[in-house]
Amino acid sequence: MGTAREIENLLYMYAECIDSGDYAGIANLFSRGRIVAEDGTPIATGAEEVKAMYDTSTRIYPEKGTPLSKHVVTNPIVEVDEVAGTATCRSYYTVLQRTDTLTLQPIITGRYHDTFTKHPDGWFFTERKMIMDQLGDLSQHLLIEVE
Repeated sequence: MGTAREIENLLYMYAECIDSGDYAGIANLFSRGRIVAEDGTPIATGAEEVKAMYDTSTRIYPEKGTPLSKHVVTNPIVEVDEVAGTATCRSYYTVLQRTDTLTLQPIITGRYHDTFTKHPDGWFFTERKMIMDQLGDLSQHLLIEVE
């Protein structure tokens, strides 16, 4: 498997983890990295902070153990510097959700700007910048207000 595919797989693993309610899995992906706001302000650094961020911001429906969402990641543009052991990726995301009171619909779209570093045990996120482009009805997905 090539490096670009390994990086893409990290994007898809993130989507799989959040949609299955596996916030510890997300935390593992960011154990050597951080999540930042669109302006670069750090939101959460390292596994403990990242897990706490999802635990306190993203709703889990107890009957399913998930947020009842589907994160779709598309259009990854991966650039790798094999010598430095670093990579960047820009991609789009669309989050869909359906609950007992919300028909299936997109609830947010945006972009991820990610950086990665290679360690002896594989590639890890160094930083994820979350950029929100379009907001829909997030009331049944998030536990916090976003603008």
